[in-house]
Amino acid sequence: AGMAARVSVLPSRRCLFDDPVQIRVAGLQPQQAVTLRASLVDESGELFQAHALYRAGSSGELDLGRSPALGGSYLGVEPMGLLWSLQSKTPYKRLAKRNVLTPFCVDLEVYEGHGDMSRLLGKCTNERWFLGEGVKRISVREGRLRATLFLPPGPGPFPGLIDLYGSGGGLIEYRASLLASRGFVTLALAYMSFEDIPAMPEVLELSYFEEAVNFLRKQKQVKDTGIGVLGLSKGGDLALSMATFLPGIKAAVSISGSSFNSFIPLKGDGFTIPVHPYDLGRMKINDEAGLVDFSDVLDDHTDPATWDCRIPVERSLAKFLFLSGLDDMNWKSDLYCRDAVQRLQQHGREVEFYSYSGAGHLLEPPYLPLCKVSIHRVLGMLVYWGGQWREHAKAQEDAWRRIQAFFWQHL
Repeated sequence: AGMAARVSVLPSRRCLFDDPVQIRVAGLQPQQAVTLRASLVDESGELFQAHALYRAGSSGELDLGRSPALGGSYLGVEPMGLLWSLQSKTPYKRLAKRNVLTPFCVDLEVYEGHGDMSRLLGKCTNERWFLGEGVKRISVREGRLRATLFLPPGPGPFPGLIDLYGSGGGLIEYRASLLASRGFVTLALAYMSFEDIPAMPEVLELSYFEEAVNFLRKQKQVKDTGIGVLGLSKGGDLALSMATFLPGIKAAVSISGSSFNSFIPLKGDGFTIPVHPYDLGRMKINDEAGLVDFSDVLDDHTDPATWDCRIPVERSLAKFLFLSGLDDMNWKSDLYCRDAVQRLQQHGREVEFYSYSGAGHLLEPPYLPLCKVSIHRVLGMLVYWGGQWREHAKAQEDAWRRIQAFFWQHL
């Protein structure tokens, strides 16, 4: 009450996290200089903020879909810039959602001028949810499985997906919950560093992932035409292995993944795929901050000595989508994607492949801000992931559209 300006978020102040919104300000003076600020406090109490300098139009209104930012966290016309440029006050924090049953609340404030931000003119809050209306979240502890099942509302049948994160481990739910909100039955699956699963298992068993596939296939809301699997980083090579060795996988997406088995041997029925050889002596440490660049630790994948660690994707009948960032500083995911794509194409298999310039390793659902460096939960080191802010944000929007379109097409 008594505020000079009205900030609005359209079509609604409440939306899913991956929904774009229109941010508008009305009731300003013509050509008035203002600063817009977005603030979000994550579940650990960490504050993330972004700000941008704007000038109102001739009738005292501002539309972030049309007005360019003149300075601040980003420049130019960026309708969602205040979200994707959010940064923590403490360095090296990654914005991730732990509890998908609550939203992230983004406070949007407009201040007078391009200076000290002492006079607040208007504000509103955008509630951004990870769980759509009516989506069910079910904890799964069946046999060895450590997972969470997300069911869209209604009887279905819906396409079924298994969602895998990387070697940081844990049970990560926010991507799976968003996909369920978009109409997929999704199983977020933990496979390291969670409950009774060790941080660094000596071996990963294919039979564990097969249990997950069987569990998903027997859900009555799941279409019986085959399962999809989506993996990021280490989860990417596991997705390829599942599509290669397990029946019932129709479509697989690898994000920033490898075409070789990485870090932990994979034990199948009567065979084990060894680990792509690496040498930690090749990691580069930035002495001041202690940041670790792992991009050169893996042996050259064109050396035939590494080929017994290859995942023989060309044997699979599944459809594949590979996504990678050209600024991935964690490992050379673009090279490994190209290796797999080449082998699939030589065998006449259908494959889609997109690489994004300026995108880093952690290609996440859209509007989650770039994380260039963060602590790897298993290694306990500050790891460099790469990426440029604007390019990475655009890549995430495009990749998210492609992932959903790919699964709708093939499942």
